[in-house]
Formats: sequence, C-alpha cells, structure tokens
Amino acid sequence: MVVGGGLAGVRSVEALRARGFAGLITLIGEERHRPYDRPPLSKAVLAGETDSTAVDSDLDALDVTVRLGTAAKGLRDGVLETTEGEIEYDGLVIATGATPIRLRGEGRQYVLRTIDDARALRERLTPGTRVAVIGAGWIGAEVATAAARAGCAVTVIEAAEAPLAGALGPEVGAYTIPWYAEAGVELRLGAPVGSVDPDGITLMSGTRVRADVVVTGIGVRPAVDWLKGSGVAVDNGVLVDEHLRSTLPNVVAVGDCANWWSRRYGRRMRVEHWDTAISAPDTAAATLLGEDAVYDPVPYFWSEQFGRMVQFAGDRIGAERTLLRGDPRTDAKWAVCWLTAEDRLAAILTVDRPRDVVQGRRIAERGQRLDPRRLTDPSVPLRDCVKE
Repeated sequence: MVVGGGLAGVRSVEALRARGFAGLITLIGEERHRPYDRPPLSKAVLAGETDSTAVDSDLDALDVTVRLGTAAKGLRDGVLETTEGEIEYDGLVIATGATPIRLRGEGRQYVLRTIDDARALRERLTPGTRVAVIGAGWIGAEVATAAARAGCAVTVIEAAEAPLAGALGPEVGAYTIPWYAEAGVELRLGAPVGSVDPDGITLMSGTRVRADVVVTGIGVRPAVDWLKGSGVAVDNGVLVDEHLRSTLPNVVAVGDCANWWSRRYGRRMRVEHWDTAISAPDTAAATLLGEDAVYDPVPYFWSEQFGRMVQFAGDRIGAERTLLRGDPRTDAKWAVCWLTAEDRLAAILTVDRPRDVVQGRRIAERGQRLDPRRLTDPSVPLRDCVKE
C-alpha cells in the first residue's frame, strides 16, 4: 500500500516492482489528477509553457490499483482508514507530502502546491495586475519571476533582512537582492505580515500594501495529522530511521513528510525537494522487503530565478566559513562554498555554474578536503581543488 499520489508515491511503486515484489499494490492519492511532478508548477506551468506535468510512468504496466480522490483518515496496525473506506495492508509507504502554510486574514491567498493551484494563479497573472508575494524564499522568487514576465506589478514582502535568509543565511541571501530590481520587482525586507486583506496586505508595522492578487509562499507543513493515535511517531514529519522505517512495523515514509535520521550529518533531516522524492523510495522499498538499505544523501535542490539557474547541494549547518568563487556584485556566474573546520565541503550554492554543483556534490559525498586558496579562483575546476 502506498499513501500519496505524488512523485514519491509513484517512485515507491516502481521501486517495489524493480526489486521483484509481485504482490498487490494499491496507490491512493487525495487529488483526482494522475501523479505529476511539482517543480514545473512554479516554472513552466505558471509561465504558460505547459499544462501538464504528469509523471512518465506506466501505471498499467506496473499492475497497480490507483484510487484517486481518496484521502487517508487514520491508521491502525494492518488497516488504513480512508475517505472511501478501510483498506488492509501488509506493508505501507507513507508519501503524503506537505501542505502550504497560510497567514491570518479574510483576503484570498493563493498558494502554489498543486497543479490546480498553479492553473488558478496563472489565470490571474495578466499585465498590470498588482501581485504581492509573501516570502522571498525559493518559491516566492520563482512566482515573482513568472509574474514579472507576465507584465504584473510585483511586490515581494519578506520578514527577514534578506531573501533566502533561512536557506542560505542573510549574508549570502543578500547577494540576490539586486536581482529583484533588475526584474522590475519591488522588494520589501524586514517586513513581517500582519494579515491578508480583501484588498491586499497589512504589515505588522501597520503599513498597507495594495494588491489584486496575494500569493503566500512562506513554507509548508508535513501532511501527517491523519496519523494521530496510530502508533507512528510524528515530529515535524514522520520520524524514521536511516532505513526510512517508522515506529510502526512494516511502515516506512518518503518525500516531504519523512523526517529521517542521517548518519552523514548526525541528526534528523526533512528535505522538501524533488531529489528526495526521486531517491528515497528505493531505500524504503528495500526496507519493506527485508533488505538492509540506508538512506543518507547529500541533499540537492535547484531553482530558476530571474533568468538564473540557482543550484544548491549539501547542508551548511555546522560549517565554519564561506568562500566565494567569483564576485556576486560583478560576475554573472558565481558560487559560494561552505567549509568545515577541516576544509571539507559542507555545502555549495551555484549561480549558472552547473559543473561546480555536480563536482561539489560528489566532493561532499566523499568527504574530501579542499585547498581554500585554489577554491576561491573560479577558473580552477572544483575537482582540482581537492587535496591529495
């Protein structure tokens, strides 16, 4: 049984079949759409370049029973409770993802999580429309990019002192501030929102921001409320070990809702990125089938912002210092490296430097030490900065 009709759920079905499981598999999904990719929602779909992001998977060939428009309501040992009745299971994959956080207020808030969300928002992105985007994180910047290209008058409102401050830290996040002005987008920093109103936004300071469309992009919460009282431990997602095994026998979790233990980083991690949905299901399937597999990746993510390809790999928590490859103030292509005290690469952010992120992720996986002096020279390939 796989609960969740997104990418992580489909990949879980594929992984079970690839590992030789020939029994009955049921996939349930709350949405009525066939499983689809989410990253294009804030990119190609919002830009009007495509209307479908369906996952390229032959569900008929996988011999899976698909129940769409069906939501999980509860769980007890061996039985899944759904809006369409109870379903028995021997093994269960939880892949229910996450839901967007909304702010208080009586005004309409658009969010960007489902394909219906993307289509509804796209209809409102017309020339001259006043669009207020709450949150200058990954999603907020991508929505602002699409809205500006559509000819909207865009204002991005961020509570922190820099875009992407939570993901990258305020110093590195500040390097992206000029991008907004270049795109004709007004950026308001240090501006927490008090409420969303029918005609715009009221900031905590009392300042009003008039808007025809308000998009809230301040993060998501794991969709795990349905697991209360089930015996599955939940804390910022489903608590699972390095094998993605939960506290209930024969139950694993993958994707945005999984809070797993990382041997590599020595702590729990919950990563809300496409790469996790792609890679984790293989470990989860192996665990359900009694094999000994460990999930311990170097996280990876990418974003398209204002005509730039931004990529990130690793985890910067615990890094001792940051080094630049190129100057963000003058160079179109640059990178930031976070190093540990032993000069090992903890994380890397790249702007239009795809080779750096590919090589950097491999270096981080291997735990190799780098030469800081060579590292700061952007003309030196990252792999050539490794100390022998």
